[in-house]
Amino acid sequence: MNTSRTRTKASSTSATRSNGGTMQAAKAAQTRKRLIDATVRCLVKYGYARTTTPRVAEEAGLSRGAMMHHFENGAALIKATIRELHEKRLRAFRRAAGETEHDVDTLVETYWQQLQKPAFIAFHELAVAARTDKDLAAIMMPLQEEFRDRFNTQADALFPEWRIAPEQFELAMRLSQTILEGMAISVQTGAMSPEQVPAMLTHLENQIRALMPPMG
Repeated sequence: MNTSRTRTKASSTSATRSNGGTMQAAKAAQTRKRLIDATVRCLVKYGYARTTTPRVAEEAGLSRGAMMHHFENGAALIKATIRELHEKRLRAFRRAAGETEHDVDTLVETYWQQLQKPAFIAFHELAVAARTDKDLAAIMMPLQEEFRDRFNTQADALFPEWRIAPEQFELAMRLSQTILEGMAISVQTGAMSPEQVPAMLTHLENQIRALMPPMG
């Protein structure tokens, strides 16, 4: 019996299975992303109430059966979508704060641009719907708490220069988020003209600079 050849064959079979498993996992991940992206598009186009699993499957170019293979129900899909929207916000925050020198104007402008993207509109749809939909709220509220914890941890790591003034930093972060997201919603709904945005951004930047601790 040629044990060397047997071992080689077994090793080859194991490697083939491993590669096949890796490819299947990658394909599954791509399909899940495709469905989550389709959910975001549906939320933007139709709103939460009309974002149904059949509609998402159609938007993704998949059968409903294929979709259910990856997400057992609509709640699981919405939960995965909220998680991905949170991840996008965290990634955008890391990119904006990635420079050694943290220029307030750049940070504000970068966050404002992020709020013009479909991801924010989709998230806003979910946030508003959760106010009266207890099932959606039960999904969203724990994820929101998790996001806040991760965001605060990340902010502390990315902005060490603010550690001597934690209360001012908290105020600056909340002020930025509240003002910018409120402006984005106002522009979307027509309550605010896009022409008013630059002056508002400048005012916000000045407010944040006034809160910054002395350097050096």
